[in-house]
Amino acid sequence: MKTIKAAVKKTYERNQALTDTVLAIIDEVKSRGDAALIDYAKKFDHIDISTVRIGAEQVKKAYEQVDSETVKHIRFAADQIRFFAEQQLACLQPLDIQSSIKGLELGHKLVPVERCGCYIPSGRYPLPSTALMSILVAKVAGVKQVAACSPPFAGYGTIHPAVLVAMDIAGADEIYCMGGAQAVAAFAYGTDSIAKVDMIVGPGNKYVTEAKRQVLGDVGIDSLAGPSEVLIIADYSADPRFVAIDLLGQAEHDPNSKPILVCTDQKIIDQTLAELEELLKDLPTAEVARQSWQDNGQIYLAESMDEAIEYTNIVAPEHLEVQVENEREVAARLLHFGSLFVGHYAPVAFGDFVSGTNHTLPTMSTARFSSGLWVGTFIKVAFFQFVSQEGCQNLAEPCMHFAEVEGLFAHRDTVKLRVE
Repeated sequence: MKTIKAAVKKTYERNQALTDTVLAIIDEVKSRGDAALIDYAKKFDHIDISTVRIGAEQVKKAYEQVDSETVKHIRFAADQIRFFAEQQLACLQPLDIQSSIKGLELGHKLVPVERCGCYIPSGRYPLPSTALMSILVAKVAGVKQVAACSPPFAGYGTIHPAVLVAMDIAGADEIYCMGGAQAVAAFAYGTDSIAKVDMIVGPGNKYVTEAKRQVLGDVGIDSLAGPSEVLIIADYSADPRFVAIDLLGQAEHDPNSKPILVCTDQKIIDQTLAELEELLKDLPTAEVARQSWQDNGQIYLAESMDEAIEYTNIVAPEHLEVQVENEREVAARLLHFGSLFVGHYAPVAFGDFVSGTNHTLPTMSTARFSSGLWVGTFIKVAFFQFVSQEGCQNLAEPCMHFAEVEGLFAHRDTVKLRVE
């Protein structure tokens, strides 16, 4: 593997200052509740509010501020996301079976969490798609109460209207205008106006991520997400212009985004670099995209497709595109990724918005052991057993022996007293 372009900076690093800052914010929210949220809204978001709760009138007004074409496409995306989530849910089945041991019945129940908090980031761009990806999937999973939050968007003094519309279409039961570590704390511990949740999901900046890490254990979380990533595997059949714009499509997210190209053809690499520079000239988000590409962009020339696949499985990228001749054959050998986009006409943008798969995905190689957000994120698998008197007799001897080996004599006697 030959390195053509390497990253020049580390995209994410947790330090003690970040940890301490977030800890102080969480402690403030735990002790002062709504008052702390209102103060932080003024300090960080530069707005004066009397409550973080968004009412029905504000949601209605948001529809009036969003053009009908946007509402139509939000509904289209919602239908696709709902369809895929429902199909995934159908794969999950309760289990109730008779064991080969007479008198023993085993199984599991599928139990959705009762209340979750969905965090919808807000920064350079409004993200109605993220509202759909989290809220809607939680509702399909059967979560009874879905609370959603997003920071105020510049120029509106509240949540961006397109995000509010998406939250409503997705089925949010409660909506709050709040963001940052303080929002995570409010969901995790509750305030006068916000009930504590069981789980918090959704991406965010380093403060949100660190807050989720600190509250983990008091509540469940989906994952600890880092900067967004794409890795594109390409060969001689790739269209350099497609490859270039897909790299920039990832780069424009954030200056810390990580676009990577692994290609088996030097000519395609050279042409992609030339196309990338041309495309940057007219790209409205060129400033962010160029910075991301310069700092974090990577290009590798692989000696073979085997080497490209092996490297990709080690990296385990968040988004993985396959732009090669034998696309299905290569895709079948790829094991570790958040979401896979196969074919010359499958950019990440489809998964980001409208294809139906989720875009809240594992980053920083965590796809080697974790999954993206899906209906299963919100569902607990709770085991059960029914044991008759006959079953008790059949299990007694090995159970009592294990208890004695481990020195747990009361455990032993819970069985012993039943069989004597």
